[in-house]
Amino acid sequence: MSLASDDVAVRRGPLVVAGGVVAAIVVAAAADALIAVLALAAGAPDDFQPLMVSSYVFLTAVGVTGGAIGWSVVRKVSKDPAALVRWLAPVLVVVSFVPDFLLFGDGGVTGVAALLMMHVVVAVVAVFTYRKVMPLS
Repeated sequence: MSLASDDVAVRRGPLVVAGGVVAAIVVAAAADALIAVLALAAGAPDDFQPLMVSSYVFLTAVGVTGGAIGWSVVRKVSKDPAALVRWLAPVLVVVSFVPDFLLFGDGGVTGVAALLMMHVVVAVVAVFTYRKVMPLS
C-alpha cells in the first residue's frame, strides 16, 4: 500500500545511504557558505579561519559522516533508538558548541554566532537525511 515510514525499520542499500550522506554534506555546506558570507558581511573578521570555505566544508563532511556512523550504531544497539536520538542529538550539538566559545578572541561575537548557527544547520540537515536513508525502528 505505502512506502515505509520512520516507524518501520527499513534496510536501505549502501549506495542509498552513501548518496544521502553526500547530499547532506552538500546541502549543509551550501547553508554554511551562506551563513559565512552573511557573517563576514556583518563584521566577522575577514581572516577568521573557521569561516573560510576549506575549514567549514571539511568540518561539515567530518560531522555529517561521523553523525551517520553514530546514527547507524544507535540503530543497531539501542532498544529504542528514536528515544535515544531525541535527547542524544541535541546534547551532541550543544557539546559541539564548546570549542566555538573558545574562539571569541579571534572571531568576535559575529564569527562565533555564525559558527553556532552552522552547527545547528548541519545537525538539522544531517538528522533529516538520516531519518530518510536510515530510518529508526
